Order: sequence, then C-alpha cells, then structure tokens
Amino acid sequence: MTARALITGANGFLGSRLIRHLVMRGERVKAFVRAGSNLSALRGLPEGQVELCMGDILSEHTVYRALAGCNRLYHLAAGYTPWHSDPRRVLEPAVLGTRVVLEAARHRDVDKILVTSSAATLGSTAHAEPMDEGHDFNLPRAEPALIAKHRAERVALEQAHLGAPVVVVKPTVVAGPGDWRPTPSGSVLLRYLHWPTSRRLRIPVTGGFNIVDVDDVAAGMELAMAKGRVGERYILGGENLDIRDLVQGVLPEATGLSPALSTVSPARMFWISRVLEARARFRGTRPMATARMVRDQLCRYMWVSSAKAERELGYTHRCALETLARGVRWYKEQGYVQAAVLQSLTVG
Repeated sequence: MTARALITGANGFLGSRLIRHLVMRGERVKAFVRAGSNLSALRGLPEGQVELCMGDILSEHTVYRALAGCNRLYHLAAGYTPWHSDPRRVLEPAVLGTRVVLEAARHRDVDKILVTSSAATLGSTAHAEPMDEGHDFNLPRAEPALIAKHRAERVALEQAHLGAPVVVVKPTVVAGPGDWRPTPSGSVLLRYLHWPTSRRLRIPVTGGFNIVDVDDVAAGMELAMAKGRVGERYILGGENLDIRDLVQGVLPEATGLSPALSTVSPARMFWISRVLEARARFRGTRPMATARMVRDQLCRYMWVSSAKAERELGYTHRCALETLARGVRWYKEQGYVQAAVLQSLTVG
C-alpha cells in the first residue's frame, strides 16, 4: 500500500504549502479540515493525490476515521480561535485538540507524528540574544494563544515520553506566498504596504523577530518527519532582525516603499494596545496587538538559532529580504494591494 500522510489544519497557510510540497514529490495525502472551511488555499492541487477529509480535532472518531490507510501524521491544527476575550475559548481547543489527535494516532498505530508548535513557546529576551531549544519558557502571563501553544507542546512531549513517535517542530514568524487569510503577521505586512496612504503605522523603538519563509518551513517539516529524533524539538527559523532594521531597511528594499519612521515608546505602545483591545471587543474582531503582546513580545527579542535543525536534519533557509519580497509579490498578484500603492512597488 502506498504510504500516505494525514495533515490536520490542511487549509491553513503552512498546512496548504506543506501539502503542495508533499504532492510535488509524488506523495498521496489526506487533507483534514472542518466542514464549511474555506478551501481557497487548496485550489489547483492535482486530482487523485489529495483526499479531503472532513472532521474536527476535538472529535477523536473523525480523526481516527481520517487516519485510515495513513502511516504518518502532520498535526498543524491548533483550534479555531487565535484570540478571544474569554481565554478558555483559546486554550481548550489547542490543548485538548492535540491530546485527541495523538490518542487517535495511537489507536491507528501511526509510524511517526510531527506536531507543529511555535518558536514563540521559547519565550523572549530583553536583549538581542538568540534562543535555542533549551531555553525555558519565561512568559507565564502571556497571551492565551501563546500559553495554549506552550501547553499543547507539553502534551506532545509527554506523549513522546510515554512512547508515542512524536517529533515537535517550532517555526518562527512565517511569511511568503500563499497567505490567503491572511495570518496576523501577513496582516502587519499588508499594513506596511498601505502605510503611505494611511499614515497610521507605528513601530516600537526596541525588539526583534526571526522571519522564515513558509516553503523553508514546509521543507524542514519533511526533513523532520524523515530524520527527526522522537521526543526532540527542532526550531525552524530564518533570519533574526531588529524591528527597526526590518521596517526601515529590509522592507523598503523588498518593496521600494520609503521607510516608515514613526516609532513609539513601549509605554505608549502599551496604551495603544489597550485601545485596540477595547475596539476589538466592541466589534468582535481580533486586535492588531494586545497589551500582553506588547509587554512580552513586541518590545522584546524573539531571536532564535536553528543550528540543531541544520545539524541534524540538513535544514536550510533563505534570507528575510527574499522571503518578504516573495510574500509581497504574491499579495500583489492576488489583488490584496490597493491601486494607490501598486505603482510604487518595485517587486515583479
């Protein structure tokens, strides 16, 4: 029987790109999505290589049914509420969903399981010091979505300790083509593209991130599935950038837009986030930033080292400039960029 893999969260940014990678190598896969989900990211895939499976990661029997005939599992789904005024609506689906999926895989005797966590579960630092897999999570009062990722990862590692064939990968801030929703980081990039017309972009005076290309992460996940050691965690990162270098240097070079020079202090950023949270609660939307995000992430450093994945898996990544240019080009081609900005962009 031809080996097959099940991908949960298959219609998401990373899940859909992973499926394309697997299909390009001639693999047959099953795409696990909720009924009624937007399947835009899965358009154009070759018939006969991708089987759509409807289900819910909180319903073990639907996962168990989808795993029929599969010997590998890529678990990317993390619940359905990245932000909510009620933290339980964020925590429970991610943590319980991971436990349910792994239990279904145990009953199916799956050969190997790759659980996708986040490098954000390493925490953050006050200075520009790259963290590795040994860094202890130091944000116990962080945003519920981050706490949920941390706890879900612990569930995966606990199951690995009990004998489950689980490997964990930890991507950083993912960018690049195919972000159709778009993701929170993609929304920030689009906000940057439109700042010359809105004049409302503000950046903190300190802090930094690691930006990785979505296709580099997908390739890294394939490597981790093939070579990753059970019970181990692997950071799949890209380039570490200071926030000011990113917004005033890399992004202008990638887009041709003049640098955004408006900076704000952490204290002012904090109060702006409070306003954004209040507005989000009133409108029932997701805020661009929250007070906890400002305190724990936006004004601190989330730099990492992917040395372990490079050494053990053969993982490689491209530079942030290329990654962001690829993302901007895709947004432009898909009609996400306003006409007033198009003439200023230099990407092809």
